Amino acid sequence: MRNLTAVYKKTGKWYSAWVEEIPGVNTQGKTLKEAKTNLLDALLLVLETNKILTQKDSSGGKTIRESIAVSV
Repeated sequence: MRNLTAVYKKTGKWYSAWVEEIPGVNTQGKTLKEAKTNLLDALLLVLETNKILTQKDSSGGKTIRESIAVSV
């Protein structure tokens, strides 16, 4: 299974957080712990939203869905 890279950067009193490999997965928190929790929530939301959007886009024609595991 592939691991993703979480990045945390403190600017002033806030921590910014994002996932390098997935655009749009970013958040912030007042503490590092809060930023980590928020980042996991953001990642799950983006993945779920992308799944919903692609299911709507593939309503016409034959669609094949299958699980894929990536080992790098």
